[in-house]
Amino acid sequence: MNLEALVVSTGVVAVSEIGDKTQLLALVLAARFRRPWPIVAGILVATLANHAGAALLGSVIQDLMPAHWLRWALAASFFAVALWALKPDELDDDGELPRGSALGVFGVTTVAFFLAEMGDKTQIATVMLAAKFDSMLSVTIGTTLGMLLANVPAVFLGDKAVKFVPLHWVRRIAAALFALLGVLVLAGVGG
Repeated sequence: MNLEALVVSTGVVAVSEIGDKTQLLALVLAARFRRPWPIVAGILVATLANHAGAALLGSVIQDLMPAHWLRWALAASFFAVALWALKPDELDDDGELPRGSALGVFGVTTVAFFLAEMGDKTQIATVMLAAKFDSMLSVTIGTTLGMLLANVPAVFLGDKAVKFVPLHWVRRIAAALFALLGVLVLAGVGG
């Protein structure tokens, strides 16, 4: 287990997830179903599956790409995600979910979160972090923990939590963290 990869992955995803569309999705699910434990379980399963695949892709990229190209590609990716973090997310549709779905609360949450994470900045960050740290397990656990740190309070506190968080500052901090990671990659720090 790579402790640095675990801590960095947890922090990057936890901060960047605040105000993200999946956090908004967690709020919608919590308000709609009012059953927090199946929602949290669905978030966990969806994130583990999605981020394990992303970390695997990052590991493959690391093995295929020459080190000097990887450094530039990773730095450029971190800078791109830094800019992306500044853009507020919103749900793609009206946030309506079927009340009586055959999948149940857990199933609806799992499918919705897995799909919402496809191509999301946290999924892309997972790919980059796995390529940087060469520790698929640590990155997957870290990014999943970060996702839970950001979304579980949203599930249990609902819309009350968002009223106290200045989202524009959180987005700026997330952008600064991604930009710092890009600079550190270019400088050859941490790996």
